[in-house]
Amino acid sequence: MQKNQVYNPFLPLNEYIPDGEPHVFGDRVYHYGSHDKEGGYTFCMEDYVVYSAPVVDLSDWRYEGVSYKASQDPVYPELKYMYAPDVVKGNDGKFYLYYCMGGDYGYGGYSGHISVAVADNPAGPFEYLGFVRNKDGSKMMKYICFDPAVINDDGVIRLYYGTQYGYEEDYPGDEKYIEEEVGMFGRTREEILSYEDSINGPNVVVLEDDMLTVKEEAKHIIPYKIKGTSFEGHPFFEGASMRKVGDKYYFVYSSWLNHELCYATSDYPDRDFTFGGTIVSNGDVGLNGRESKDRLNMTGTTHGSIVDINGQWYVFYHRLTHKSDYSRQACAEKIAIESDGSIKQVEITSCGLNDGPLKADGEYPAVISCNLTNGHMPHGSNSVYAFHFPNVTNKGDERFIAEVEDGTLIGYKYFDYSGSSSFSLNVRIENEANKAVFDIPLRVDERSFEDGSLSKDDLDTVDAVFEGDTKAAYFEVYTDLDGDMAGRIDIDLDNAENWTWFGCGINVSGVHPLYLIYHGSRRVQLISFKFN
Repeated sequence: MQKNQVYNPFLPLNEYIPDGEPHVFGDRVYHYGSHDKEGGYTFCMEDYVVYSAPVVDLSDWRYEGVSYKASQDPVYPELKYMYAPDVVKGNDGKFYLYYCMGGDYGYGGYSGHISVAVADNPAGPFEYLGFVRNKDGSKMMKYICFDPAVINDDGVIRLYYGTQYGYEEDYPGDEKYIEEEVGMFGRTREEILSYEDSINGPNVVVLEDDMLTVKEEAKHIIPYKIKGTSFEGHPFFEGASMRKVGDKYYFVYSSWLNHELCYATSDYPDRDFTFGGTIVSNGDVGLNGRESKDRLNMTGTTHGSIVDINGQWYVFYHRLTHKSDYSRQACAEKIAIESDGSIKQVEITSCGLNDGPLKADGEYPAVISCNLTNGHMPHGSNSVYAFHFPNVTNKGDERFIAEVEDGTLIGYKYFDYSGSSSFSLNVRIENEANKAVFDIPLRVDERSFEDGSLSKDDLDTVDAVFEGDTKAAYFEVYTDLDGDMAGRIDIDLDNAENWTWFGCGINVSGVHPLYLIYHGSRRVQLISFKFN
């Protein structure tokens, strides 16, 4: 049977399931994650749902339904949202879901405990079981209980978790920073100072077979103070995930740079980890030396892991949409674990889980772009922006690229071209009637300014639609940015109030990217493109 094609994002375009933890159970791969709301104003506003696919056909993702509701946790509605989860098969054959609750923008997420739910099947539905607890029945609260991940290591249940801020690295004992930790983590000054190393950092705790009770006390798996270590350029931030590859342990995590998934390896599950490198960045930062100011997308939080599916390794991560950190979509790329155990950083693509490049035939949604930049894209990091820049968004059931302005580059990797064909874009001019507007609070995190690509002045830019002169507008079509233009598509702005097809001929053979570069005095929107 012929497989369908699959592209990034690989789930339905109205689904926003970030923080992916992929696991193979039986003959299917299951994708677990938190659940953002389309156009939402904060993280993880929806209940957990699960998708799965046969390991032999990653184009065939099946919706398994709602697996667990926030209202099932006893702390609801004091804390309303369930953050990044993980699922493991216990020694009893049941499936256990680990998660933490939080509030708007993450408030309250650092001061709580780790909750557990259980199901007979990997897709659920799950039922609340309890919380990770000490032997005396009290809640296990050592370090910061956040972003749990769990593995069944040949019968040993290991739970990883934590977050990390830089307060104590440079300012040990500074009262100002201790006060900030007290407020952020919801712990007393005495408790914060009681840690020999730090309350910050990634940790592991071994659980009993009941999947709740601490068997071996929690401990740091890497030192908190990373200056002079292999982790110095890419410190742990959040999103701990562990995989075992042969006899090696691979610790996958989101770094403080906040746009990349990194990894470290060790012969042990709880110590002696050495930084390995970056696996993927949702702006291709670091790939071939690319600097953060030259990011190929709006960047922001990422979280994910790696998995072996039918003999091929993949990294699962997420991308940002809607000019915010709060509508994130699941993506995946093929990776290779080399003979020396290393993983080279992979570029983000549109073909992702596909068996190979996409066919340059038929119609595709524009929002499967893997590169979307005006040359100065912002970094998100717990933010929502109002100023204009090209972005994936929606208006009702239409999902499209909006605010395409002069000089915008839209990239797709990769297509298999078969020679001469016609190529068309479905475009409309952006105006006050069709622009996407979300009545949600604007929010900018301080980290968004750290690399200098965003300034305070940018936030004051009026996000209005230019209604003036309709001068010439066109898209240049390239399959190699260093090569000749493959075609030019002229856009008649006077006749593009509604979605309208404009095209040109192209003659390309072989596997290449597809790049569109827009030039024009008016901003436009792009909903789809097609090859004929």
